[in-house]
Amino acid sequence: MDLFSGSGALSFEALSRGARQVLGIEKDLRAFQSLEKNRDLLKSNQIQFIHTDALDFLSHKAAQQFDFILLDPPFHQKILEKSLNKLSLNGFLTQGCYIYLESEFEITESLLTDKISQKIKINKQKHSGQVHYCLIEVL
Repeated sequence: MDLFSGSGALSFEALSRGARQVLGIEKDLRAFQSLEKNRDLLKSNQIQFIHTDALDFLSHKAAQQFDFILLDPPFHQKILEKSLNKLSLNGFLTQGCYIYLESEFEITESLLTDKISQKIKINKQKHSGQVHYCLIEVL
């Protein structure tokens, strides 16, 4: 699942790297329409986009769980913390799933354990310029 899909770069990259199914969530209508157009150009039935607010989507109990979640929310709005909490509380995470996230600040284990009720492990963490990125695993 690619929350805050934007241009769809992470969604399409996941698909090109072997993901069987990708679900992208995008609130902005123009971005959503562009995602749909690009999917149609690829003639792919393995990728679906939903036009809705990601936090609203996460506010409901999960209809399915995900093995890999891409989380690149808008910066400086505290959306990352809210998203992590809702992913955990509403049953989107499976044991052994991975979450790739990007943020404007360093991701700490205390931030993660404060927002995610499942046990987690930071597998990789780096930064490039002002963007911090992190891969975590739900144990």
